[in-house]
Amino acid sequence: MAEVKLQEGETLENALRRFKRKVQQEDIIKEVKRHSFYLKPGEKRRAKQALARKRNRKKSRREIE
Repeated sequence: MAEVKLQEGETLENALRRFKRKVQQEDIIKEVKRHSFYLKPGEKRRAKQALARKRNRKKSRREIE
């Protein structure tokens, strides 16, 4: 659970920026999205394989350049 306390003399915008950064570092948004719907094991495996293929294509493109 991300928690940010407002420091003395700190603006609300700065505290909000710190909170957003902390949430991003703790991968809270990613975890919420992952649990928002159920994927069958086969669908999860296919998605994982597709992501690996995409990563490999991107890696090979970078090596060519």
